[in-house]
Amino acid sequence: MGPGVAPVSAPVRAEVLPSPNGWWYARFAMNWPQGKEPSWCVDPLLAHVVVSPVLNQYGNDIVLWRFHRRAVRDPAGHQFSFIFYAPPETAREIFAALQADSRLKAMRDRGMIIRDTYDDTSTITRPNLEDTSDRHWSLPIQKSWPFYIMGVSEMWLNLIREVVSQTSGDKVPPNLDQLLELYEQVNTAIEQMWQEEGQHAFLHHLNAIFGYEPIEIRENRKMNF
Repeated sequence: MGPGVAPVSAPVRAEVLPSPNGWWYARFAMNWPQGKEPSWCVDPLLAHVVVSPVLNQYGNDIVLWRFHRRAVRDPAGHQFSFIFYAPPETAREIFAALQADSRLKAMRDRGMIIRDTYDDTSTITRPNLEDTSDRHWSLPIQKSWPFYIMGVSEMWLNLIREVVSQTSGDKVPPNLDQLLELYEQVNTAIEQMWQEEGQHAFLHHLNAIFGYEPIEIRENRKMNF
């Protein structure tokens, strides 16, 4: 290379360029008094009344999303999470919209929601598809699972919409006590569907996708659905 000639840099392969997307969590912790059952009806209320409008508004900018429900007697307690894969700019707008929701504010003021937290969007800490999957799974499952659980979450949200429509004619009451009564009915109806129809509608057809191969269910027992 002659003097004054700048070295030619090797081209960067597209597959190693950083992704503009990352995984983001919005978490809602519910009041759960000792000796009481979790208020499971708050989860579908949050999903339908608070999160669904945000999905409608920003759905084109979200690559993947899902819900997570849990209730364990530990520091996290009863917690409902909205998890999504999107650019940080979208995450900032979504978090601002969630925090501004009047129904969420009413639940916080009532003490039903004791804590709502949102990821710091200044840095993407989970850029990969597999970054929120269980590390015990094989890598192909880690990378593919977010697509599966998004479909499950979307069906659950659609079940909520359908039951609300049948129960209240799509009229969501503005009063918080009436909201809780409505979503208690919704949660009970969906639980009953899962118990009575889940084996065939969900588990059997999931098993069919994998060619009806048996799977290991605890202590290496095998089962078909």
